[in-house]
Amino acid sequence: MAADRFGAVLYEKQGPIAWVTLNRPDQLNAYNMEMRDDLFAILSAIHDDREVRAMVLAGLGAAFSTGGDLHEFGLAPSPVGARWVRFRRDVWGRMRALPIPTAAAIHGFTVGGGLEMALLCDVAIAAEDTRICLPETGVGMIPGVAGTQTASRRLGLGRALDLCLTGRWIGAQDALLVGLVAEVVPLAKLNRSAARLARALGRFPRECSAMAKLAVWDGLDLPLHDGLELERRLGKRLALVFGRGTRRGLAGESAGPRRVCAP
Repeated sequence: MAADRFGAVLYEKQGPIAWVTLNRPDQLNAYNMEMRDDLFAILSAIHDDREVRAMVLAGLGAAFSTGGDLHEFGLAPSPVGARWVRFRRDVWGRMRALPIPTAAAIHGFTVGGGLEMALLCDVAIAAEDTRICLPETGVGMIPGVAGTQTASRRLGLGRALDLCLTGRWIGAQDALLVGLVAEVVPLAKLNRSAARLARALGRFPRECSAMAKLAVWDGLDLPLHDGLELERRLGKRLALVFGRGTRRGLAGESAGPRRVCAP
């Protein structure tokens, strides 16, 4: 299928895989308001398209993304206006809430908001030339695309603080070592490897992926006992969806107290 051109983002479906490509190569895919609006529309379409079972987020040109276009976002009419626009276009919440596995295929400069976009995906794969940094504190800011939260969950407290506070640069192999990416490949093989990963991630029905993501992501914020209870409830719900419900449910009953509320 030919790519749909939204301007700052390209969208293409390859069977059950959605390819979302940042398309401001002359600006190293700096995130601007046009890209924000395009991503919101595309992610909304992916959320509602039951044919899609996995998504790849990539960047066109020499970089994945260098983060926010400071010139453009600096022209917001007022803090109140900027907050209202962000509320209406919650791109990052929409990406996080996708009921399918998401993979970031990163290369070149993956900086600031660009890295934070990758961290919002479920898994990332990096080309050998990838250069990663969270430089916001050096310019009087903090990571503002959920980076302070996703980095600590993905990397652990110490490594997240190191990236956020020092603004140090790391390469693809260091990113692999700390668990930021799952695989490092030659740049020429990045798209092929990302497609292979997306096919593996998308081989299950959407309901299975959605429940597994919900259990892992939401369980991070719960005590172990409550996380296990969440897992049990989601397992039973999934069993009912596929007609495999039994009196004990898919994973058996928990020894702890029952909850009747949905997660």
